[in-house]
Amino acid sequence: MRSQGRRPARVGEIIRMEVSQLLVCELKDPRIGLTTVTDVKMSPDLKQARVYVSVWGGIEERQKTLEGLNNAASHIRHTIGSRLRLRNTPQLSFCYDSSIEYGAKIEELIQKSKQLSQPMDDDNWSTS
Repeated sequence: MRSQGRRPARVGEIIRMEVSQLLVCELKDPRIGLTTVTDVKMSPDLKQARVYVSVWGGIEERQKTLEGLNNAASHIRHTIGSRLRLRNTPQLSFCYDSSIEYGAKIEELIQKSKQLSQPMDDDNWSTS
């Protein structure tokens, strides 16, 4: 994927902070669980924003949260539009960010690898 320019990256960061604030303080949908906004990717024309979120819980919790967020996208967009000075408020689409989950799996594999590669003590060697 092509890297973003300076303006889309700045607008994306502002939208990430605003959406995070909305999720913590204002959005009261019971479907939305413990959610962290990890990244926002803007289109070059600033008309679309893909909001990546990480959700605490299992697959069912993740699906309910994404459903709640996508249903609330127009409300979130309207609220952001009233707070920010943009010519056009971007359309929001919410996507699950699996990078944290992937990182945890990699960390677990590294720890297992370290345990397997540790040399055994002299006491554990048996001479037959």
